[in-house]
Amino acid sequence: MIDHTLLKPETGAADVARLCEEANELGVFAVCVSPPYVELAAQMTSERVSVATVCGFPSGAHLREVKALEADLAVADGADEVDMVVNLGLVKAGNYSGTEDEVRAVVEAAGDALVKVIIESAALTDEEIVSTCRAAVAGGASFVKTSTGFHPAGGASREAVALMRATVGPDIGVKASGGIRTADQATAMVTAGASRLGCSASAAILTELPQ
Repeated sequence: MIDHTLLKPETGAADVARLCEEANELGVFAVCVSPPYVELAAQMTSERVSVATVCGFPSGAHLREVKALEADLAVADGADEVDMVVNLGLVKAGNYSGTEDEVRAVVEAAGDALVKVIIESAALTDEEIVSTCRAAVAGGASFVKTSTGFHPAGGASREAVALMRATVGPDIGVKASGGIRTADQATAMVTAGASRLGCSASAAILTELPQ
């Protein structure tokens, strides 16, 4: 259920190589890396580890066409999944049709790759979370995701995960990401409804879990 994640701006190729080696050893679902390192990750991960990347990251304040191009290039480099950040300006303005349109553009550009939509839940009201999740699903997203981990409002919460799960139902994925550093936190997110976890502390979390 874990996307083993490394998205720090100062990350280099050697860091990504270590991440992929850890991912292969830990047996996580995927690695999540920045776009310049997708090709390297695709080369270094085993067949059972998927490669995820981000687009419109971390602010989401990118042109729809730019996000779509990022997704297209990422898939060409070997990405299996694309985690896109919504434009929070559209959300705060109540322009959910605009949110749906940009999600659809990324989904179309990503082709067969799975698209997760990062809604930055800690920065939203409950009503905005619900409306943004509905727009993401209407745009064709396979997942909704809580957070980038970079927003000052914070990361994932059990309350947000539960609300997102209640909104999208059982057939759409919910990814909890941002601030999940312990096995207790990870378990709480899964109990609340998360079907995937974004973690940089994957090894520590898995070590804490009962064997």
